[in-house]
Amino acid sequence: MIRCVLMDIEGTIISVAFVREVLFPYAKHRLAAFLREQQDVPALRQWAEACQDTVAQELGRRPSYEELPGILCRWIEEDRKHPGLKAIQGMIWHEGYRAGAFTPGLYEDVVPVLNRWRRNGLRLALYSSGSEQAQRLLVEHTTDGDLTGLFSNFFDTSIGAKTESASYRRIGQILTLSSKDILFLSDIEAELDAAAEAGFNTTQIVRAGTNAGTAHPVCSNFGDMAHFDRSEPLPCSSERT
Repeated sequence: MIRCVLMDIEGTIISVAFVREVLFPYAKHRLAAFLREQQDVPALRQWAEACQDTVAQELGRRPSYEELPGILCRWIEEDRKHPGLKAIQGMIWHEGYRAGAFTPGLYEDVVPVLNRWRRNGLRLALYSSGSEQAQRLLVEHTTDGDLTGLFSNFFDTSIGAKTESASYRRIGQILTLSSKDILFLSDIEAELDAAAEAGFNTTQIVRAGTNAGTAHPVCSNFGDMAHFDRSEPLPCSSERT
């Protein structure tokens, strides 16, 4: 019996384009000025030093603070999952959200179904490579309003990589639920494989531009799961072979 629905963000509840074409460019554009303007903020210095430490370990030379904008811009282009980069991006996006520079719109089928699931007593949680701060900011500032209250937990890669089954086992422990009581939704087959290996129920969300796999049940949108309740462990028709 499903008690919690764990969800990816990009390509699952919001378009990948919002992150790649709005958030990432904004962070790159603001990065140098933000690092200069906020350099005396302890939290920023902490994460900047974490980035400097990584470069020192990889290249054998510790970069100066002034070199960080160029390094971090390259990391953004590479979509590197470094916790320091993710934290600094989150700080920059916080500034952007507060200034009204952008307002994320979730896929139109998502919010009505999330509300239905919550009314049915299901717990909802997010798991993304973006930091917990970035996740909270996104769901707080949507075109549908502040959706933070819908979610009981926010997991990022501090819990582990999304393609490693151990990460999902840790999530299950934190949720204090059996793996069979959790459904994981994602557009990425490798993430679903890892979740399934940990014993989670899985469903691939296949939006426009996503290639459907054959190893997991498939849904084209959350509306396909409109009648999902806790008595139905797999909400969509399976495409297993």
